[in-house]
Amino acid sequence: MTDRAEIEAAIEAVLFVTSEPLSAAKVLEIFGQRDHAEAEQALERVLARYEPAPDRGIFAERVAGGVRLATRPDLNGYLRKIFEVTGRNKLSMAALETLAIVAYRQPITAPEVQDLRGVKSAGVLSTLLEHRLVRLAGRKQIVGKPFMYRTTREFLAHFGLDSLKELPPLEEFEEMLGVEIGVQVDLPSDDEASLGGEEE
Repeated sequence: MTDRAEIEAAIEAVLFVTSEPLSAAKVLEIFGQRDHAEAEQALERVLARYEPAPDRGIFAERVAGGVRLATRPDLNGYLRKIFEVTGRNKLSMAALETLAIVAYRQPITAPEVQDLRGVKSAGVLSTLLEHRLVRLAGRKQIVGKPFMYRTTREFLAHFGLDSLKELPPLEEFEEMLGVEIGVQVDLPSDDEASLGGEEE
């Protein structure tokens, strides 16, 4: 049987190196059947250890049906500066605008995004696919059968949402993104919200 301290350390390390939220079941998979009960308790202890605190920059959060380690939102200014210093690629204003349209109007086709934005959006949608913030969600049964797009679990995780039902009013989302959408978009229906963050 694996040592209790080692199990906690392993869980902590897994959460640290994994960028997307992990379900408890996924975390427990890394341990043998004999250690499952101890691993479940260890996971709870790790989550308790990383509860939000004013003197810590990292905390554990439950998002997108799983758990992950995240940074405190009020420290984003510092993180933005280090990303600028290290030259990390950021999404363009066009990509952020398109992402908001997809989030609030999904499922939506490229021509529909183009109509809302007033400019072609195929290249921007391709960028969002590469960043795994949107995914293909079948074809719309109209002339030409264009692809439809939805947001992903990565989108939920990136914005700290557990489901699309938690999307804030558009004005708050624009403020979060630092972009003005300038088009009327609505929250997805409950049915759409329940599907929007799931992978196919």
